[in-house]
Amino acid sequence: MRAAQRVWGMRLIWGGSRSSLRGPHLLFRGLLCVGIAAVSPSFAVSSDFSASAPAAFAAVTADHPISFPQDSGSHPAFRTEWWYATGWLTTPDNQPLGFQITFFRSATGHDAGDPSAFAPSQLIIAHAALSDPAIGHLVHDQRIARQGFGLVYAKPATTDVKLDTWNMIRAADGHYDVTADASGFSLHLKLTPTQPPLIQGERGFSRKGPRPEQASYYYSEPQLRVTGTVVRPAAGGNDSMRNTAVTGAAWLDHEWSSTLLDANAVGWDWLGANLTDGSALMAFKIRSRDGHAIWAHATLRKPDGQVTNFGATEVAFTSSRMWRSPRTNALYPVSMTVRTGPLTWQLDPLMDDQELDSRQSTGAVYWEGAARVSQQGADVGRAYLELTGYADALRIGK
Repeated sequence: MRAAQRVWGMRLIWGGSRSSLRGPHLLFRGLLCVGIAAVSPSFAVSSDFSASAPAAFAAVTADHPISFPQDSGSHPAFRTEWWYATGWLTTPDNQPLGFQITFFRSATGHDAGDPSAFAPSQLIIAHAALSDPAIGHLVHDQRIARQGFGLVYAKPATTDVKLDTWNMIRAADGHYDVTADASGFSLHLKLTPTQPPLIQGERGFSRKGPRPEQASYYYSEPQLRVTGTVVRPAAGGNDSMRNTAVTGAAWLDHEWSSTLLDANAVGWDWLGANLTDGSALMAFKIRSRDGHAIWAHATLRKPDGQVTNFGATEVAFTSSRMWRSPRTNALYPVSMTVRTGPLTWQLDPLMDDQELDSRQSTGAVYWEGAARVSQQGADVGRAYLELTGYADALRIGK
């Protein structure tokens, strides 16, 4: 589930060069729109919403269950797709870090009959971020390029996404190798499954609104075991870097769709949580202009594999503490109480300042970061929380 903006200039989209831009992605269980193409982490907002997918793109239907592992690869007939990994890392001195890396594929709708190797039929976008309390704010970077020439691609059949030196590759045994040598930091991580994929919604058909057309195909891989290294800036604002071995746990989402969110949607709250007992929790709420939920859903899988789905009336996100950004003046509910049926979860951030200001790139300001999960004061897990539409209502242009 991730977001939608008119941001990349026509020169960037059609010019064929790679751009390394400071600033994060805007993502979520939705669509990220890049210029004329819808891209992104699940949803997109449109002022002239049309529930039907454009004729040029494939439609999401309830009669096509996700099949693994072949559906872990790219689906180029759909407008937008993303592979989104987040997680908590622990350093050798037992300090916590948060990380995020996302690869987006966006079909532009360009003439499929164009034989040119430079035809901009698919765009690949990548974003990475690191949350380090010793620094006190996010470090982040992003890339964009057209697919082609073996340098930039998203392959079908299995996860194999590459944007120059950034990549996410699924090996034959199911583990993921992730590499991102970003501006100011690097991620070199191995994500190893410890559980089967969690197929979201109805066999992968994940509703994003009251109308059945408002849907995506969506699965998660929670409780991924993480090993590897990160290179991070030294504390204190100097230019030195630290190469740090890390271990931890991650959550990977893979989602693809061709439709947009309801015109009344201004943003969403989303979380993916790895719980300490081995359970996995996903929940989201799409917010209307008056703050009420247009749609909400949650899924809880217990360690024994039992899955419980919670409908729109059973899920609630309630702020328990706000934080105001000193840069944008946006006010975010960085501490949240989330209700899923009879269960209540408290989310508190690893650090308050996990705001992503992407006005120089994706055009939006939002909050996304690592959060602790507790119940009745007891620590029960680690999560990533995403809050969009609080600085400004999401917009897209075509």
